[in-house]
Amino acid sequence: MTSVWERAVTSIPPRAFRPGRYALAALLWLTAAGGVSAAAPEAPRRSYTPTERMARDRLKAAHDDAERIRRSRHDVPPLPGLNDFRAILHAHAEDSAHTGGTRPEMLADAKRAGVHAILLSNHYRPPKDFVNDSWRGLRDGVLFLPGSEWRGFLLLPTRSIMDRMNDPVPAFIDAVRADDGLIFLSHIEERPDHPMTGLNGLEIYNRHADAKKDKAGLLALVSKLTDPASLAEFEESLRLYPDELLASQVSYPDDYLAKWDRETKTRRLTGVAANDCHHNQILLVKMADEGSVRVGTNVDADDKMRLVSASLRPGIRAMTKGHKPGDVLARLDFDPYHRSFQNVSTHVLAPELSEEAVRAALRAGHAYVSHDWVCDPTGFRFELIPARKAGVGRTIMGDETKFRPGATLVAQFPVACKVRLVRDGAVVAEGSGDRWEYGVSKRGVYRVEGWLEVGGEERPWIYSNPIYVR
Repeated sequence: MTSVWERAVTSIPPRAFRPGRYALAALLWLTAAGGVSAAAPEAPRRSYTPTERMARDRLKAAHDDAERIRRSRHDVPPLPGLNDFRAILHAHAEDSAHTGGTRPEMLADAKRAGVHAILLSNHYRPPKDFVNDSWRGLRDGVLFLPGSEWRGFLLLPTRSIMDRMNDPVPAFIDAVRADDGLIFLSHIEERPDHPMTGLNGLEIYNRHADAKKDKAGLLALVSKLTDPASLAEFEESLRLYPDELLASQVSYPDDYLAKWDRETKTRRLTGVAANDCHHNQILLVKMADEGSVRVGTNVDADDKMRLVSASLRPGIRAMTKGHKPGDVLARLDFDPYHRSFQNVSTHVLAPELSEEAVRAALRAGHAYVSHDWVCDPTGFRFELIPARKAGVGRTIMGDETKFRPGATLVAQFPVACKVRLVRDGAVVAEGSGDRWEYGVSKRGVYRVEGWLEVGGEERPWIYSNPIYVR
């Protein structure tokens, strides 16, 4: 998988970055564009584009609201026998030319971000074995599971399958799942109709997918990086509001959720977050000559970076003054691992921090997805409580149960938020608060979303796995 910058920006014709009235018109038009079309269930209508969110006043507003929300946080009693472990799925280190980070760096940033487990997704690079030649087990308190991103899936086999990586898809899936291996469909935007037969689940949010949608925001970044005043302002924004800037691209994953809701009508499928972190978005501006600069990232060779001329961005001449070709004029670290980890994660409900327990929890759907940068969601719980005379115990997210009259769905959050209940792909109830209940009157696949008011708009915070009432 190429970098966000390379895939999104290099898809724009090179002439858009060269002098000329048509290039300037394209730049201005694309920078003004934005937004994502809604699907059922629709995201709340009041929202800003990623480019609008990058404005200093919007960043400050989001930051101030997040601080206010965190101050109101309280603990939620844990589910008996289970712990809430923050896990990162779809994580890359030392695995490709477009990955900028290392495993030791990942470990240090996991500890900084309060991450308990990292499920690696190394790119398939034979003869290197992504299971046997990777990290596995506890390292300084952080659990690592080896895995790979290959053929549109996230693979987490329990043993080497290097001799099965190019098998026909059904046999390939069987090889991954042998002996409690896990496999999830990845990058839904590229394969919305892919069958789910044999899979454990799918990504319900992908950080990279949001970035790919935001060509306007990426062009706005080019604009900011090639003018001295705009660059200084952007550097200050990144210093003051780093999480808010990275989260500016986060949108409601309607295409991902629509597929999940369709597929869970007939089978249980665990929804997970794709962090898709590489630490490959260190934004660089390098001097080409006194009248032009190259714009790219830490994983781009100079000849792959975009050449931007002073004819298009006159401020470039002030940036290059006193420098020589090849000098780095700006370096902005946009996505260190710890910031990516806070941006989105998968919280796993398991009795202990071990490979066996984490695998079992993900297989059972005992997990939820959260944008942790807004507020720590630890303790969130979603369960179905039967009527007193039903004679059965509680059912938690991921579980399946028979329909029985009098049962109640209960969601508890560590802060008050807007709550949306989705049944079979449609919003059937909404409310607000830190505890929310709903009487179940019919069969269906029920999941809950938590939304928070941040920066003058409602932003998604938590997506639960479903409770299947059959």
